[in-house]
Amino acid sequence: MIVVELQPKIEETQTRPVAIGSDLNVGGSDIVLMAGPCSVESYQQTRAAAEAIYSIGGRVLRGGAFKPRTSPDSFQGLGLKGLEILRAVADEFGLLVITEALGVEHVPLAAKYADIIQIGSRNMQHFPLLWAVGETDKPVLLKRGFMSTIKEWLSAAEHIAHRGNEQIIVCERGIRSFDTATRNTLDTNAIALVKQSSPYPVIGDPSHATGRADLVLPAARAAVAAGADGLLVEIHPRPTEALSDADQALSLAMLPRLAEESGRIAAAMGRRLV
Repeated sequence: MIVVELQPKIEETQTRPVAIGSDLNVGGSDIVLMAGPCSVESYQQTRAAAEAIYSIGGRVLRGGAFKPRTSPDSFQGLGLKGLEILRAVADEFGLLVITEALGVEHVPLAAKYADIIQIGSRNMQHFPLLWAVGETDKPVLLKRGFMSTIKEWLSAAEHIAHRGNEQIIVCERGIRSFDTATRNTLDTNAIALVKQSSPYPVIGDPSHATGRADLVLPAARAAVAAGADGLLVEIHPRPTEALSDADQALSLAMLPRLAEESGRIAAAMGRRLV
């Protein structure tokens, strides 16, 4: 009997870990949890989130200072003041910072205040911005465009690498589909495929992928099971009062449960959630 393989086998590529700070690697055996508010709204709000992350042994605080919102009437972020709050709060708890650079002019500011520069979904193919972060020495987290193919996503990462910066982490944050029941659709296929076929660590973003707080935990578990090297999660002291993405923000009280459940999946796969 002749066995016909419908798809060629892919030889798994070794993930190239990215060093963040002095003692944290993304892409190794540990799975890294990055959490914080969608937008930095105040010192008190950001500090409460940072304290919650610190209390469960988390290492990375996320938060947006420059926000690309669909409507110009929506909250656009605190700008430089937001970056200053992020850095001050993170330093208080010994945390690392990830924040988004919205334009080329924001790259020097992000490089000054953050440990990881994020490129958002809407800017995945903003090539001057990719070139600018490629000329820095800071790790870069590149989110997949919500209408982009995997090939386009990885090609965008190559634009960064070709400028000299190979400290690249890619983030699957959900793609747009015909279904309107959720904000986006978490593409776990993409997580598994990119892990096999590229050297970049892969992060899952269950918050943007679902747009619903009640689905963040199941999506986080699925991302870890698919091989994600980390999770990027939105939390808020009072989610219903959040100035951006209120529907998908977890309460601070839910963070330990997310860490516990994701940690069980990680352990089953011989890994550990940091």
